[in-house]
Amino acid sequence: MATSANAATGRDEGQAGKPTRRSRGAGKAGNGAERHEVIYQQIREAIVEHRLRPGARLREDALAEVFGVSRTGIRKILQRLALEHLVTLTPRRGASVSRPSIEEARDVFAARQLVECQLMPWVSRRLKPADAKALRELAKSERQALRAGEQSRAIQLSAQFHQRLAELSGNTPLAEFIERLCSRSSLILAVYGSSGHLGCESHDHDELVTMLETGKEARAVAFMQRHLKAIEASLSIEESGDEAPDLAQIFG
Repeated sequence: MATSANAATGRDEGQAGKPTRRSRGAGKAGNGAERHEVIYQQIREAIVEHRLRPGARLREDALAEVFGVSRTGIRKILQRLALEHLVTLTPRRGASVSRPSIEEARDVFAARQLVECQLMPWVSRRLKPADAKALRELAKSERQALRAGEQSRAIQLSAQFHQRLAELSGNTPLAEFIERLCSRSSLILAVYGSSGHLGCESHDHDELVTMLETGKEARAVAFMQRHLKAIEASLSIEESGDEAPDLAQIFG
């Protein structure tokens, strides 16, 4: 697997010089930094939601044309996504959506086991009825997506469920870390996941919420361990070729 960018980058400071007609129109959404943040979020969501598949090439010139910004701005956005391991940058080849190796998949789920399971007691002690209701709504939407054959949406909703649990722990740094792990897990499931399910029973999330509501902290920790192991155990390696997606259609 090619290495990701090794230079950190934050928000772009805006493109220098006189903007083109197209970039002026795009700039109506805000100044340069704000505009690039919007583009970053759009590309990131397209990757996590699997509208951009693992291995898909991300041509700077095509993205610059689609979003009406400079290639320099797009390059900085791609570097930022590479730092999150969502994009891979390869010399002389450019950017592509990351295709995780099976070794990386194991490492990501090992990290989730170490962190998410230990947060369950914190979540249980802070969980309010409104929080539990919102979690159950997410779980319901996930089941509906699976029944409808909407695998990508189901993966996204499952990630949102786990991210929300982490947020409810009250530990912001760990919640942000888990958000990144969940994004990488979404890519892993897109590459190695089995069609029609997420490696766990559809009622798993509901059962977990019940344990957290009733203060069964030890059971919630053990349940989360089994839950994550079941997802990891469901992964299967399948080779797929690089794609050249229609960026204008995806972001149009």
